[in-house]
Amino acid sequence: MNRLIAHFIFCYFIIFSSSALADAVVINKSMQATTIAQYYIDDSGVKLNLEIEVSSIEPFKNLLPDELYKKMGYGEMAWADRLGLLFTKQLALKDEHLQLLSAKLTSLDTAKRILRDRITGLPLANQQGAPTVLAVEIVYFFNDGIKPTKLTFITPKDAGIGFIAYHNNVAINDFRYLSTGLALNLDWQDAWYSHFDSLTMKRQYWAPMSGFLYIEPFEVRKEIIVRPKDIQRWLDIGLANATSTTITPTQQKVILDKIGDFLKTKHPVLIDGVAVKGELQSINFLARTLNSSSVIPQGEVVDVDSAIVGAIFIFPRNGTLPKRVTMNWDLWDERTAQVPVSAVDELGPMPSLIDAGIPTLVWDNVIQHPKVPVLMDVPKPASAWQSTLYKVRYIVLILFFVILIYWLRQKNRNRNNKKLTMIVGILLVGNLSIWAFAKGNITSDERVKLITKDLLHNIYRAFDYRDDNDIYDVLALSVTGDLLTDIYLQTKKGLILANQGGARAKVKNVTLDSVKIKDKKSDNEFVVEASWLVDGSVGHWGHIHQRKNRYHALLTIAIVDNSWKVEAMTVLQEERVQ
Repeated sequence: MNRLIAHFIFCYFIIFSSSALADAVVINKSMQATTIAQYYIDDSGVKLNLEIEVSSIEPFKNLLPDELYKKMGYGEMAWADRLGLLFTKQLALKDEHLQLLSAKLTSLDTAKRILRDRITGLPLANQQGAPTVLAVEIVYFFNDGIKPTKLTFITPKDAGIGFIAYHNNVAINDFRYLSTGLALNLDWQDAWYSHFDSLTMKRQYWAPMSGFLYIEPFEVRKEIIVRPKDIQRWLDIGLANATSTTITPTQQKVILDKIGDFLKTKHPVLIDGVAVKGELQSINFLARTLNSSSVIPQGEVVDVDSAIVGAIFIFPRNGTLPKRVTMNWDLWDERTAQVPVSAVDELGPMPSLIDAGIPTLVWDNVIQHPKVPVLMDVPKPASAWQSTLYKVRYIVLILFFVILIYWLRQKNRNRNNKKLTMIVGILLVGNLSIWAFAKGNITSDERVKLITKDLLHNIYRAFDYRDDNDIYDVLALSVTGDLLTDIYLQTKKGLILANQGGARAKVKNVTLDSVKIKDKKSDNEFVVEASWLVDGSVGHWGHIHQRKNRYHALLTIAIVDNSWKVEAMTVLQEERVQ
């Protein structure tokens, strides 16, 4: 294995030495630094996993076996001596007494670097093109087997290490650059509260609880995030004397039910000064990253220290924004001294911190011209008499020309028939009137496209409402017959974000890509082949979650009760775009 490492690194420097030096630039994103360190701390000690790109091997040269070390011109110092130097001066850990932890190199090999998301630092799904790195594993042992209350990190100078530290599977920091002297305080009772002395190392989701208000014309939502291990201080959910480090699926259901019932009585909401009672829409265990939150699928085991629960409460509205919404936080103790909260409207989030002295999140309506979704005015069908005139207009016109020609012939023969002249005059006036007042329903492709576009817009706008009866009432303006239930179920399914606990996306845009007339059954009915894109989003747990679906379908549109309505729909293709 040492020969494999030596061959890999030696070839790199011989063949790519000039480009290696040129690429040694400072990378702003720590999760994309040329060296990545991941520290895993638990009762048994500390494990360090390193990914070192060859261009950054210099600060870590003491890891190299003797043969390669000499070949690269670093000298004659023995590997064992160099490792001793590394573990005491260059890549060391000290306890609260500033005593060095003993260390052991347990693995040294080549591997593919893990490509990470630029924001979250999580591994990307596509790892193609990942460079080869030196993969290192080092284990540090606690002095006398006693768990330390503090660890101080010693690192090589100017190594540019991007790192993250875990204590009992809890991420203590988001990806940051590691520097010598960083001190980590370890809470062995609850790893969630382990923290670095430096505030710059404070992770984004440091709080065990947080709250959100989402204010929209058709609903107000209260969303609460709590950590079961902290809720245990107010409510017995079976974690007080738990010895297991995980929460099983069976335990999860019991915990969710208890927390849901508990939160129904907490954090009261006032809308325009009136106390309102919300409906618990969903409650789930969550996985949170810096740019998203998602529901942990049922059946998965959850780590007890890092587990969090998200609950969503709905307060339906009538389509208008309230003037003021408040939420009073009523869970405070020594561990929960501050709570991050945010009120979110169409202008964006307004984050703040509340505490026991000022425990209320307040949202005041400062939106002068709120964006309230409206229904489109679908072109009205022609009245029965206008439609009749439209159908017979050519017949009457032909009749007029036949009689006109006959009348002209009679006139040329000096046969002046006053009755015939009167008939010609009446037909002339009648034709002018018919062409002035006649109105067809399917007069152009543009009219067909407009009718289709407006109907689709109104169908999706129906789902701005939250009450099923309201949704059906609005849908009935655009859909008829048995199709009403089918479209309700199919459209609702398309807007549901399963990984957000069943949250429904709010439609922002319906873009009609194409419309092709397939059949004009009559002036009152037509079939089109249409393709459209539905763009929606929903804000949950401090993030915006997008949903885009593309549809390709045959639509039968007919006049029903003097209005254009979708009578039948056959979906040819449905594609999840985002």
